[in-house]
Amino acid sequence: MKIGSVKIESPVFLAPMAGVTDYAFRILCKEMGAGVVYSEFVSADGIIRENQKTLDLIHFHEEERPIGIQMFGSSPEVMAQAARFVVDNFRPDILDINYGCPVPKVTKRGAGSAALKDLCLMDEITASVVESVPDVPVTVKMRSGWNQESIVTPEAGERLEKIGIKAITLHPRTTVQSYLGQADWSLIKELKQTVSIPVIGNGDVSTPKHVLSMFEDTGCDAVMVGRGALGNPWFFRETLALLRGEPLPEKCTVSERVEMCQRHFDLLLENRGEHWGMNLMRKHFGWYIRGFPGAAKFRQALVTAQGLDEMQLELVSLAKTEQRASPPVFA
Repeated sequence: MKIGSVKIESPVFLAPMAGVTDYAFRILCKEMGAGVVYSEFVSADGIIRENQKTLDLIHFHEEERPIGIQMFGSSPEVMAQAARFVVDNFRPDILDINYGCPVPKVTKRGAGSAALKDLCLMDEITASVVESVPDVPVTVKMRSGWNQESIVTPEAGERLEKIGIKAITLHPRTTVQSYLGQADWSLIKELKQTVSIPVIGNGDVSTPKHVLSMFEDTGCDAVMVGRGALGNPWFFRETLALLRGEPLPEKCTVSERVEMCQRHFDLLLENRGEHWGMNLMRKHFGWYIRGFPGAAKFRQALVTAQGLDEMQLELVSLAKTEQRASPPVFA
């Protein structure tokens, strides 16, 4: 498939996740077969102020391509300036607009999925970004609407395509639902039948078999995986094997999982330093160390470890546990 002129080899993407999809996690998922990876979403206001913490979230390495940078904001002018700054200074393959975040601190500012309450504002923001970066494909990640009484998927899809958006990712929950209830995949199918640009499905994809089901049920062009990949970069390798009709790889041993966890930790330490690397890794320990007898004990020890040496010793001890581990599943 292609998004604009960007050729994509695998139709399984890593979703942008705040506090998760930094360089360390993106590169592991890319190596396991993710077709496109995305940055954590970044504030357009932070970009134009050249806030260093914001700009640090945008940095990526060449081996991560194709990569998308995702932005959010409520001002067409600010979003246009931020888009141009990102393209001029970082040269991503794709620029993605976030119309999907349901978190109140974002929606109260009129950004994220709040834009779906005012499709005219959505049009203005989208057009300003598309016009400011004609050299890079602009995509959108959106929800189905603000609530069940205001589902806007088909209308928004048509409007976005006319403005020049090159692909749409749909998470078919409303803002009010947040992450509760069930994603309505029929809305992905409806969007795919409404627009001619690529449609990327997202939501309730916690196993590789769910990816196949989403393709079959919706006819979407690609599937974006979020929580299903937490602590489980192998998700992409297993999904591609299923799509190709190849035998599934064996479940990882505990030592293999620890090896991946250790590599993730090393990348974080290298990229973010000891203090931030340790703090960020604690949540990843919670996701990696699951699915085998005694996991809870090791997980608790890693999450509460007081220093780097203590964490490393726990990982060495855990690596000696030669068992098969089931991948984590997030409901």
